[in-house]
Order: sequence, then C-alpha cells, then structure tokens
Amino acid sequence: MNLLGTPEFKVGLMVIVVATLVGVMSMRVSESPNFMGGTKRVWFEIENAGGLIKKSPVNVAGIRVGMIEDIKLSQGKAIVEMAIRPDVVITQSAKIEIRANGILGDKHVEIIPGSMNDPVLKDREQIIVVDDNASIDRLVTEVSKITKSLGEVVNNIRDATEGDDAKPIGKIVKNIETLTNDLSQLVGSKKDEVAELIDHLNNVTGTLDDLINDESQEGFQARFNSSMMRLESALGNIDDISGKINRGEGTIGRLVNDEETVEELNTAIAGINSFIDAGSKIQTSFDYYSHVLTNGDGVRSYIGIRIQPGLDRFYEVAGITSPDGVITRQTQTNVVDGGQPTVTVQETANDFQLRLTALFGKKFYNWTIKGGMMESRGGVGLEYNFYRNQMRFSFDAFDFDTPNVRAYLRYSFFKGMYVVGGQQYIFANGNDNASSFIGAGLFLTNDDIKVLLSRINF
Repeated sequence: MNLLGTPEFKVGLMVIVVATLVGVMSMRVSESPNFMGGTKRVWFEIENAGGLIKKSPVNVAGIRVGMIEDIKLSQGKAIVEMAIRPDVVITQSAKIEIRANGILGDKHVEIIPGSMNDPVLKDREQIIVVDDNASIDRLVTEVSKITKSLGEVVNNIRDATEGDDAKPIGKIVKNIETLTNDLSQLVGSKKDEVAELIDHLNNVTGTLDDLINDESQEGFQARFNSSMMRLESALGNIDDISGKINRGEGTIGRLVNDEETVEELNTAIAGINSFIDAGSKIQTSFDYYSHVLTNGDGVRSYIGIRIQPGLDRFYEVAGITSPDGVITRQTQTNVVDGGQPTVTVQETANDFQLRLTALFGKKFYNWTIKGGMMESRGGVGLEYNFYRNQMRFSFDAFDFDTPNVRAYLRYSFFKGMYVVGGQQYIFANGNDNASSFIGAGLFLTNDDIKVLLSRINF
C-alpha cells in the first residue's frame, strides 16, 4: 500500500507546512532579535528609567537592532538589559542615548557604537556612558531653575530701585545716582568753564573746516590731489613690473616662468631637504660606565659619545681614566762606608691616566667590526649582540707593544641601564695590570636626552 498517496499523509504534510509558515511569519512580524543566529546581551545603568518599557526598540543609526529585554532596580538605580543582534558591532567606547519618541513621554534607546579601533564589547558587558537628553523631568527641573534665577534678579532690581544698596545691583544703582549728582553739581558750578570749552571746540572745528576747504595751490585739497597722483603712478609702476614678470622678462621673470630654472631651483631645494632630513635621522647616544678592577684598588671610568648616521655604521669618541697607567722607574744609589755602593730601583704607577678612544664601526647583522684608536693606542674589536639586543659580547685587542686583549659581556637590564664584566690582558702572563673587572653604566639615546631636557625648567 502506498502511504504517500493516502489522504491522511497529505493532510499531515499540509498541517506541518502551515505551522512552519505561521511560526516564521510570527517571528518576522514580532521583529524579535532571537530570530536567526541568537542574540548578544548588554546592559547599562540609569538613574531614571521613566518612559522605557520592556520590548521597546533599541536602535543604531535609527535602525532597530534589538529590544529592551528587562528593567531591574539595583541600589536605587535602574538596570536596563538589552538583547542585540549578534552581527551589530559595539565597542567598549560605545554610548547610550535616551531619545524621546514624541511629547507624550515614551522613549527608546539609541546606541552610538563607538570607535571601531577599540575592543569589541562582549556578551553580558556594561555600556558605561549614558546620556539621558530626553528626560522631560530634567527639562522641567532646568526650566524651574532658570525661572527661579530670573525671579531673584527681578527681586534684586526691585529692591535696588526702592533704595536697598546692600546687594550688588543696589550698589550699582546708588553709584550711578551719585555720579549723576556729582556731574550735575560740577556742571552747575563750572558753567562758565563749560561754555568756554564749547567755544574752543567750535573754533577747532572751524579751523579744520577752513583747512579742508582751502583751494589754494598750497592748500589741503591741492596736496591731497598731488598725493593721489603719486600713488596712482606708483601703482602703475607696480603693474608694469608684474607684467614684465608674467612675460618672463628680467631675472625674476625668468626665475618664475622658465621651467628649466624652476626645475633647478626645485632640485636645489630637494637637496637641502634631503640633507636636513638625513641630519634629523642621525642617532646620537651618550655612554658612561665605571668598573672595579679586582686585581688592585683601581676604578676605571668611561664616558663617550656614539654618532650613528645609519643603521649599519657608527663613530665613537670617548675618554677613559684608568689606574693601570705608565710605570715609572726611580733610581737611587746608596754608598756604605767601607763597602760597595748599592743601587735601588723603585717602581711607581702613574694613577688615573687619561686616555682617548676614537673608533669607526661597521655592522653586519648581529656582528660589529670596529677599529681605530683605543685608549690612545691603535686597536681593533669585535662585538656580537644577542638575546633581543640586551646582551653584547665584546672582544678588543690594542696596544700592540704590550698587547692588551680584553673580553667582556654587557647586559642591559632596564631602559639604558646595564652591568658589565670581563677580563683584561688575557694573554699577558706576569703583567701586573692583568685583572678581571665588574661594573655598571648608563646608556642614553638622543630621544632619551630630549625627554630629560623637556622636563627641565630653564
């Protein structure tokens, strides 16, 4: 028996299709955010939720994207929970605006999504900024404050006109009254002087009128006409000069109109800009450190400047004070009665001799080769940077008469501060200056120096 052709199967199939259509149309008509893909819930806090009701719309740019799901009371404030479509992007800088739908007091929620560069607001998170511009109660309160202030101003003016000078407006009215009385008394007592002053003013205006209306060859009108003619002549000369410049005549005209001259000028300006730009990219750094020699009581100090015009090369100039200075010899002869004379040789060290360093360095990836003058002697060196450029291993060889081979490790642990340790005169057996050393230093770039100078008030 074929069940697909039975009336019962056809009736059941029609019921299922109709029920599905009714469900879909109901969800379409209700505009519920639960339709297709779920929802994202966010909430905000407001002092007065009057005019907001459950199921009222939530808009973004005037387009409905959700609805108010619930309104709760928490610690004297209203908590408004909203269900938003999951495809609407709202960031943590979003803003809530309560806007009126009309003059009857009903409102809706408008969401300003915030900057797209900020982190996206997650489900169940709060929107912090709330602007309730649509509150009729607030508007009535502000209008009441204004009317109260206007009433106080009117009362002060009334009191002032009735003779109360205890308030500022009363004091102003009293001062104006006093001033008018003083002027009245002054004019009444100085009538003759005031009349004389008016006569002088009349004489001055008459003299000015005669001067302006003088039509003689030396008069004002003749001189004014002569000045206007000179001005017109000067303007004509300026017009002739500008015309020659436009036609390319003269040096300035060729400079403005000749494309070759303009191109050469632009090339020269570009070269100057390139030179200035290259100078602004030069990296300058200041380096200072001291370390203690373990073989003796001496302390070596280093202060230098490194100029880096490019990423792959640098120039370094420094001064070093070192306790392992030049050994001097003193000879003393002692004569003993009846015996052979004896010769005594005494050696002393010239402590803290100042030495100079001037180097050129070239970088190859993490390796650096340097050479020049090291501690007033010729020398070469090799450096290797590793561990995110916080560690640097250095190997120097200089003073080839008494070779000084030095190896040391430098570790930068915090914003230009570092520690250093190593060994000098590694291969010089029996040399009194052979010693290990350990110390610390400070390394500042030109950006660090600018920041320090900006904090200093000269």
